[in-house]
Amino acid sequence: MKMDTELLHSPVVGLAEEEEADMSDWNLPLAFMKKRHSEKIEGSKALAQSWRMKDRMKTVSVALVLCLNVGVDPPDVVKTSPCARLECWIDPLSMSPQKALETIGANLQKQYENWQPRARYKQSLDPTVDEVKKLCTSLRRNAKEERVLFHYNGHGVPRPTVNGEIWVFNKNYTQYIPLSIYDLQTWMGSPSIFVYDCSNAGIIVKSFKQFALQREQELEVAAINPNHPLAQMPLPPSMKNCIQLAACEATELLPMNPDLPADLFTSCLTTPIKIALRWFCMQKSAKLVPGVTLDLIEKIPGRLNDRRTPLGELNWIFTAITDTIAWNVLPRDLFQKLFRQDLLVASLFRNFLLAERIMRSYNCTPVSSPRLPPTYMHAMWQAWDLAVDICLSQLPTIIEEGTAFRHSPFFAEQLTAFQVWLTMGVENRNPPEQLPIVLQVLLSQVHRLRALDLLGRFLDLGPWAVSLALSVGIFPYVLKLLQSSARELRPLLVFIWAKILAVDSSCQADLVKDNGHKYFLSVLADPYMPAEHRTMAVFILAVIVNNYNTGQEACLQGNLIAICLEQLNDPHPLLRQWVAICLGRIWQNFDSARWCGVRDSAHEKLYSLLSDPIPEVRCAAVFALGTFVGNSAERTDHSTTIDHNVAMMLAQLINDGSPVVRKELVVALSHLVVQYESNFCTVALQFMEEEKSYAVPSPANTTEPGNLTPVKDSPAIPRLRSVNSYTNIRAATTARNLNKSLQNLNLNEEGGPVVFSPGNLSTSSSASSTLGSPDNDEYILSFETIDKMRRVSSYSSLNSLIGVSFNSVYTQIWRVLLHLAADPFPEVSDLAMKVLNSIAYKATMNARSQRILDCGSSTQSAPASPTSKGTHIHQAGGSPPMPSASSSSLTNEVPKPPARDAPPARPPYTPTLGGQAPHSHQFPRTRKMFDKGPDQAAEDGDDPTPHRNYISTTMQTGLCDWSAKYFAQPVMKIPEEHDVESQVRKEREWRFLRNARVRRQSQRITQRGVSRLDDQIFINRNPGVPSVVKFHPFNPCIAVADKDSICFWDWEKGERLDYFYNGNPRYTRITAMEYLNGHDCSLLLTATDDGALRIWKNFADQRNPEMVTAWQGLSDMLPTTRVGVAGHQGTGLARRVSIYLDRSKQGGAGMVVDWEQETGLLMTSGDVRIIRIWDTERETKVQDIPTGADSCVTSLSCDPQRSLIVAGLGDGSVRVYDRRMAPNECRVMTYREHGAWVVKAHLQRETDGHIISVSVNGDVRFFETRVPESVNVLQTVKGLTALDIHPQANLFACGSMNQFIAVYNSNGDVISNIKYYDGFMGQRIGAISCLAFHPYWPHLAVGSNDYYMSIYSAEKRLR
Repeated sequence: MKMDTELLHSPVVGLAEEEEADMSDWNLPLAFMKKRHSEKIEGSKALAQSWRMKDRMKTVSVALVLCLNVGVDPPDVVKTSPCARLECWIDPLSMSPQKALETIGANLQKQYENWQPRARYKQSLDPTVDEVKKLCTSLRRNAKEERVLFHYNGHGVPRPTVNGEIWVFNKNYTQYIPLSIYDLQTWMGSPSIFVYDCSNAGIIVKSFKQFALQREQELEVAAINPNHPLAQMPLPPSMKNCIQLAACEATELLPMNPDLPADLFTSCLTTPIKIALRWFCMQKSAKLVPGVTLDLIEKIPGRLNDRRTPLGELNWIFTAITDTIAWNVLPRDLFQKLFRQDLLVASLFRNFLLAERIMRSYNCTPVSSPRLPPTYMHAMWQAWDLAVDICLSQLPTIIEEGTAFRHSPFFAEQLTAFQVWLTMGVENRNPPEQLPIVLQVLLSQVHRLRALDLLGRFLDLGPWAVSLALSVGIFPYVLKLLQSSARELRPLLVFIWAKILAVDSSCQADLVKDNGHKYFLSVLADPYMPAEHRTMAVFILAVIVNNYNTGQEACLQGNLIAICLEQLNDPHPLLRQWVAICLGRIWQNFDSARWCGVRDSAHEKLYSLLSDPIPEVRCAAVFALGTFVGNSAERTDHSTTIDHNVAMMLAQLINDGSPVVRKELVVALSHLVVQYESNFCTVALQFMEEEKSYAVPSPANTTEPGNLTPVKDSPAIPRLRSVNSYTNIRAATTARNLNKSLQNLNLNEEGGPVVFSPGNLSTSSSASSTLGSPDNDEYILSFETIDKMRRVSSYSSLNSLIGVSFNSVYTQIWRVLLHLAADPFPEVSDLAMKVLNSIAYKATMNARSQRILDCGSSTQSAPASPTSKGTHIHQAGGSPPMPSASSSSLTNEVPKPPARDAPPARPPYTPTLGGQAPHSHQFPRTRKMFDKGPDQAAEDGDDPTPHRNYISTTMQTGLCDWSAKYFAQPVMKIPEEHDVESQVRKEREWRFLRNARVRRQSQRITQRGVSRLDDQIFINRNPGVPSVVKFHPFNPCIAVADKDSICFWDWEKGERLDYFYNGNPRYTRITAMEYLNGHDCSLLLTATDDGALRIWKNFADQRNPEMVTAWQGLSDMLPTTRVGVAGHQGTGLARRVSIYLDRSKQGGAGMVVDWEQETGLLMTSGDVRIIRIWDTERETKVQDIPTGADSCVTSLSCDPQRSLIVAGLGDGSVRVYDRRMAPNECRVMTYREHGAWVVKAHLQRETDGHIISVSVNGDVRFFETRVPESVNVLQTVKGLTALDIHPQANLFACGSMNQFIAVYNSNGDVISNIKYYDGFMGQRIGAISCLAFHPYWPHLAVGSNDYYMSIYSAEKRLR
């Protein structure tokens, strides 16, 4: 139904109204949209951390080989005149040749010692081949696996040859002798680094590689051929780990400029600052710095390693700049290998970048292996020139007048650049260039605070940023800073460490080794620290003690437990959560910590968190109590008492509203089960015996077959969409599984009511097993057995059939687990099934040794057709097997309802222990018969021997890892929904504008008055008999529930959008639905008559529907029949209606709900004597209001403004409650004017809104909340089965069992009477099963027993 254009584009409505409507939507809270609902509860995938150097190395020995032959020039080099003379800054002609040689050698050693003072240096001055060999082999012998450096100066010998030789001398210096690089490789071994300072040095690099390749090929040949001469020799070293630095390319000569040293390359590598300053002065631009001469440079005050002096500062800036250039240009792994693995190699390579810059200006290209990308043009060199310029310009005044040295603004400016990158950034861009500089700045006290702050902001960008920072080498710096006592650094360091540990938890060992944990203990214990910093500190400690015994011991001695216990009740929820997780982790497999906790009565202090308003905190408390009882050391009476005490406290969370908490509860109880295995085996056996011997009473059908409306053709069940509650409701993909799920739907479609047994607790089940979950095939206890046990146990506690004290702790916990195995949330029930079956398996194995179990298995053959797997009818008690109707789920056959019907089984049904099947079964052909003894029970499962581990190790929920993700994600970023430009926000704005338009246009129609409502705008055949219908408030979408599935229709286009299975057990049905967050991201709530609530998302769009959450809204539903209630009227009509209603509603009122979006409260009631209010924000029960009546609640309506709740009851009374008052005083009014079952009670949501209520007899009564009698009465149709009241238009519609709908206005005038469908032969409408008005448009949806769903609206001219 399209709105006409005049309304859509009407400019009449002022803007103010629209803005106002929008604001109301913006202010509405959203339910079930927290991270725990939208994400899978699991940790993030661990990033492989490559920052840790696998093989840190040291260069331990250095060979300095100088072939200078002072005074004799080699024959193949023609020198210029004047020519470059200086070697190691010494003019060799200024003294005798021998003395010059020795001085140069000593000087070179000093220059290297600046970079690596601890190495062994050996000089070899003008050597022979033998001397070189002796030197190299002895150094390699001493160095073992470490690195050796070979420095070769060949200025006094010929250039290297193309054959791969360098030159040395003979004994009496009459000849030049070639030395093959191949031999040099052999003597030096690996790992090594070679520095060649001679002309044509590039030749050596090439030859070196060729020889290395040749070696590898020889080795391969030797490996294949054992007679090869090499095969017997020790393996020559691989040359892969060798690094080479050469002064120039193969064809180039070294520069001879007399202003430069002869060994320019060596100077760049070993005295970089000196040569850089000289070179700077030789450039034309140096003339801009007046008064600076080469002589002056020699006088720069300070020491290289003192950062406060001019020389030291320049050296520091130089290190920062070269490091930064390398980090930005090199591939990450190469950067790690060359710049982070070995101090000397890193220094040489940093200086090599300078050599490349300076020597290229003299047409020389230094070569390295591994090769580096060119860096001489990098922009950071300009920053270096500026720093040198600023420093040198101060020199004349400092030296002449002794003025103070002004420090360089370099670091402050680089930090500003980094800050600009952080503030201006977009998500996907290159990492900031300045990261290595930030690292350098951590060394300086002046800039440290700012650098840490910026580093923290960078790490906050996400795990990728943490990995980058670690790869730059931040780790040792921040580890060292933990020794600082400066208070102002604490918040920053705590933040940075939380970020690091959230991404790479392996740092726990480094922290404990350096006593870093003490730092965080002191932060946590400091009451003046803000809560968020203490939260990070406790998170860090929780990582330190996680599965790390040394960490646990260190923190236990640091008094962690007492410090944590003091902060359990901190107002900051995240801190409470992590304090509990931290306690849980320190107790894990660490008994002395547990006893320390016992002495501080830690468990009792944790109890208060079990009722915390925040679900994650409750979870963490359950986790902590679970590990507290789950330690496997020797038990004493004392510890057993504590375990029992904790178990009984945990058992109270059985109906917690949050599945995350219940999952954690199953795991906590599983620790206990492992601990007291034998006791649980005994209990399990008793339950199993009892389940076999005890027939669950199933009262006979209460309906009278004569009054059933017969259904001619039950439609073929269409294929359901597979549903994934996260991934747990497994998709029904295979034919076998699909048929199982279909068969589930089809069974008992028409069966009479399945009446509950009186002691029944909740009976909801997980959908996962219904869709053929693979795990269940191997289970000993099927879902049905467990379900029956659960109900049996509730009788036997009355009849105390068993000798053992039935209420022992173990029995209670077993019952809690039985209850959790039937949890409406699949992940919870799956976990609980695992625990129960693990124990059942052990119990049967143990029992087997005491008695031989009967191995007979009673089976019936199923029809062979693959589509019809035969329905499973779970026969109660010992009655003889029934011939079950084998219905094909794809035809229109309907199975005949058996006379007595207990809950039908979930498909993969395995008989109970050892094949003794107390009831009849049919197996799908595809399954192996379970007819062997229990010793082979697991034949098609995994080997069940490690069962104890199977329960304790696989049992975890991922809660802690998932919580830790918070610290890895950005904390400072504006969340998307608050970012005005984000897509999320734009979509939301669009939805709110749409809402305002719907409200405005519909209001205009309803204000004109609706005089007829019979224009049929939609009709379609629903897959199942509609039992509840609900319009989406703003989309053209309607949800139609049948017994256990939900269908979505687009009523404008007339097409089906979705159909999926709700996951409730077969003997339950959906009795209510609500849209939550209808104004924004809609969720659908379904309530079933066993008290379970399920919430779905992603329906009616192209994605798979997912279960967001599910919980037991009401735990003790007592279905009542209504025959007695209406029977005392004595009218045959009332009796007929009530029986009709029994059929349509199968028993009692089921579950009724009402939802308040404004407060996030959900009111639930039904076949119970209370109204239970749930707070969806906290996911807990807020209050139980006793109804004060002895019959069920059939309708609920609330008004958040007045805090009133109106309930219609099965005994005809209408009761008003004020939820602000105490439970025994909150019933403020009771109207007893209806004589029969109240179909609907509606409280108008205005300040003085009336209560409108209607009973099955058709009397509509209007009450004012303050007046004890009705203010108006109207009489409508008799035999009322469904009724709805339009909240805006003052209309109400009545559906009758007599197959018509009447629509009335507020004066009680009939405005429309609908008896026939439009179109095809004008077929008569079926008996009305449900009705609903659209909350805004004048549309009425009608579902009837003939499967049809139709929508009627006001006449077209109005719309």
